[in-house]
Amino acid sequence: MPTFENLLYSLDAATGILTITLNRPSKLNALNAATIEEIREATQQALDDPQVRGIILTGSGEKAFVAGADISELAALNDISGRRAAERGQEAFCMLEESTKPVIAAVNGFALGGGCELAMACHMRVASDNARFGQPEVNLGLIPGYGGTQRLTQLIGKGKALELLLTGDQIKADEAHRLGLVNHVVPQAELLPFCQQLMTKILSKAPLAVGLVIDCVNAFYDKEMNGYQTEANSFGHSFASDDFREGTTAFLEKRPAVFTGK
Repeated sequence: MPTFENLLYSLDAATGILTITLNRPSKLNALNAATIEEIREATQQALDDPQVRGIILTGSGEKAFVAGADISELAALNDISGRRAAERGQEAFCMLEESTKPVIAAVNGFALGGGCELAMACHMRVASDNARFGQPEVNLGLIPGYGGTQRLTQLIGKGKALELLLTGDQIKADEAHRLGLVNHVVPQAELLPFCQQLMTKILSKAPLAVGLVIDCVNAFYDKEMNGYQTEANSFGHSFASDDFREGTTAFLEKRPAVFTGK
């Protein structure tokens, strides 16, 4: 099992659910360059490990998922190093978004700035009832750099995204749910159990089909891809899988399917 300075990496071998916990509680799990690199490394480790079937990403403590970027580190950047920092963050977060293994953000407390961007890079977001979301970068004379302008617009629409991005306002969990930024809101004590239950439901489905669905949905937002053609290609590809044969056979035999991801 890999070890990290700023992350906890815990795999439940029985379920295949990996929990990655941002673990800088004294900094409210704020993102610095080292933590972003560890997110990239942990994601790559998870993608390469056949025992990992799904990922839950959360933050340590009850106050914050990720309260934002490490401001002291940002203060030392210039235009060139700032662009490079954004590119490294985008690369790490895109690995989560493009993972064919499902990724759920369990958002406990503050998800601000880079924390909101990290949550949005996950496939789904479940928030505790004390969660707060926002992109307050304009208060520092900055803009989001890890995909926030793009993903927030995709999730809640241009007008409301611009309002939140331009005002720097924070929104509560129930408002985030109403806008479509989060999928579910639950009491904080139920956050991880709910995410585990949701992930278990997803992992009961055909793994190959789950991964193909993620690819097709992501293709909608990729200007270089034709989403409909990607769907047609993936639909055809699924017919060649053992999972398709098992799924249809199980349906006809009126029994639960046993999928292998092949």
